Amino acid sequence: MKRQIIDKIKQYDTIILHRHVRPDPDAYGSQIGLAELIRANYPEKEVYTVGEHDPSLSFLAFPQHIEDTQFNNALIIVTDTANTERIDDERYKKGNFIIKIDHHPNDDAYGDLLWVDTNASSCSEMVYELYEEGREYANWQMSDAAARLLFAGIVGDTGRFLFPSASPKTFETAGQLIQYNFDRNQVFDGMYEMERKLLNLQGYIYQHFEMDENGAASIKLPTSVLQQYDATPSETSLLVGSLGNVKNIRAWVMFIEDNDTIRVRIRSKGPVINGLAKKYNGGGHPLASGATAYTWEEADQVIEDLKAICKEYK
Repeated sequence: MKRQIIDKIKQYDTIILHRHVRPDPDAYGSQIGLAELIRANYPEKEVYTVGEHDPSLSFLAFPQHIEDTQFNNALIIVTDTANTERIDDERYKKGNFIIKIDHHPNDDAYGDLLWVDTNASSCSEMVYELYEEGREYANWQMSDAAARLLFAGIVGDTGRFLFPSASPKTFETAGQLIQYNFDRNQVFDGMYEMERKLLNLQGYIYQHFEMDENGAASIKLPTSVLQQYDATPSETSLLVGSLGNVKNIRAWVMFIEDNDTIRVRIRSKGPVINGLAKKYNGGGHPLASGATAYTWEEADQVIEDLKAICKEYK
């Protein structure tokens, strides 16, 4: 499979990489990290990364703006995106051939060539694995820019290597990446330093979350609260893991009002919650998923469903 992907990369003169909407470090890490890897090894190719930029990820990289005509006869590679509804920039359909590289459950087997590994800690780890194959098969070289992005993606999706998804292979990969020339402190600062307003909002979360006797917790962040702390919905992504520090918590859900929808972020320390996310217009990993609610009444139902999951968990 990996050699088939490498052959396709060799075959095309124009390669356009996509990732999911509302990107996180692994989305940028895998998408733009792979782009940097391709540029380093095939400097004659035109390689583009597209999608709406998230300002919170400016420390990592910026996607590009390209014209529709550039999709003609292009190879499309979509990273870290489980289903077509979440692909950022629908122009991926205009390409000539689509490759899917992902580590989420393969519920939507889109694309002409698929490489899905749900055991991988991150899509960035998979891209490093692709590099290893390319090194043997096509004499690929790793660049400092690619290493930095892949390292950030792995760190982001493993919660600084604290999540169960961080395997011995993950640590080995990270150990290889840090040998390249990039500033790890800058990466960590960009990912985890917070402005004072977000620290204040984090305090609000700790003061107002609710948790039942089975360790099911929830917190609602309506627009009024976000405005009170001068925070945007996208900035709250830095706070989703906050409740993981609470003793006896099993799983938690954070609701963030965003215009006419409510972002639903679900995390777990054991109970499988991606089925719950699928029920509410989302999906993801067994212990980390996202969904969408459209009313606060629907959000209350998500809470009840999460309570039931935690109650049944042994």
